[in-house]
Amino acid sequence: MVLPIYTYGQPVLRKVAEDIPLDYPNLQELIQNMFETNTASDGVGLAAPQIGKSIRVVVIDLDVLSDTFPEYKDFRHAFINGHILEFDDSETETMEEGCLSLPGIHEAVTRAKRIYVKYLDENLVEHEEWIDGYLARVIQHEFDHLEGRVFTDRLSPFRKQMISSKLKALLQGKIRCHYRVKAPRR
Repeated sequence: MVLPIYTYGQPVLRKVAEDIPLDYPNLQELIQNMFETNTASDGVGLAAPQIGKSIRVVVIDLDVLSDTFPEYKDFRHAFINGHILEFDDSETETMEEGCLSLPGIHEAVTRAKRIYVKYLDENLVEHEEWIDGYLARVIQHEFDHLEGRVFTDRLSPFRKQMISSKLKALLQGKIRCHYRVKAPRR
């Protein structure tokens, strides 16, 4: 089932998400719905707060980028109770990012190229590993949602000022995109 995406200004996007118990009801259905929503919205990743749930569940589908990143062919994974334990800031990279919760806004964001993460996969198997490259960027972006942050929080005050009218429009529910959204009440 395709769910609406909660947009900038929704309070759930500013809450720190909770770890879920291993017996969380209908977890596999939730993960499937998140993948369907992500695909229908042309996203590469989706965090549960973006569908109104303040829980630590993220789905990432990088198969759509496999022409550019062949290593991500068939890459489609869920990250449950995920946490970034360490950032290797010895190398950073600046790339343009966008977000399903901030339609129409794209800005350059600097992030660590390598991170150490802990999470459960969709089979509830625990992983602790170093991740690098584009996947590290996507995880950082999606896990920011679990910490109550959006990518525009990482912009300089000058860049935030430059996009302030776009952010204000989102807060007012003035949104144009091809997928279902749940905008803040005016």
